[in-house]
Amino acid sequence: MDPTSAAVLLDIDGTLIDSTYHHALAWHRAFARHAEPPPLWRLHRAIGMGGDKLVGHVADEETEERLGDRLRDGWREEYAAVRGEVRPLPGARDLVRALRDQGYRVALASSGDPEFSREAVDLIGIADDIDLLTTAEDVDESKPEPDLLGETIRRLRDQGAEVQHAVLVGDTVYDVESASRAGLACVGVLTGGVSETELRSAGAVQVAEAPRDLVGLDWPAYLSAVR
Repeated sequence: MDPTSAAVLLDIDGTLIDSTYHHALAWHRAFARHAEPPPLWRLHRAIGMGGDKLVGHVADEETEERLGDRLRDGWREEYAAVRGEVRPLPGARDLVRALRDQGYRVALASSGDPEFSREAVDLIGIADDIDLLTTAEDVDESKPEPDLLGETIRRLRDQGAEVQHAVLVGDTVYDVESASRAGLACVGVLTGGVSETELRSAGAVQVAEAPRDLVGLDWPAYLSAVR
């Protein structure tokens, strides 16, 4: 398989940077501004879906209607206060550069905030190594919906890339579900705090501990034909 006709899509939070628990804490503090916050374990379990879905998921639709926008604003402020503590995950830069050197199209597809996503690219030091970054602002429906992955592939093609096969790398069941709905396989990592059993049960075709363990992976074995 010609790697230039294949794309490896990567999630960011919990996959390339160690930010999952910072996001959970930020949401906890945002909720605490208005009411008794959900327990941290429940918030952690929701990290990976878009903020447009998280409030209703961890609370209820009444809370989303009444406080959703204020909670998202609060989360953004609280995460901004701790983002200086976030670090790249082991092997994140090496993985992206290895994929680039092998000729694959490399795109980051995150349901996160676009500003925070761009900062993550700078933090890892991969701005010159990726073909594309897509975020929550680029689609109407965030993960676990497949929209972001479809839009990422569409934009790669608009750039002139002949993308015929693709795979997603992610750390949550929402990544796996999003990939499945898009007709793609998902390779999981444990760095978001979700177990191998859960990721495989959701449909992950391979699971590694961290990005460093994916350097040298037999990527053609996991690539799916793009619809």
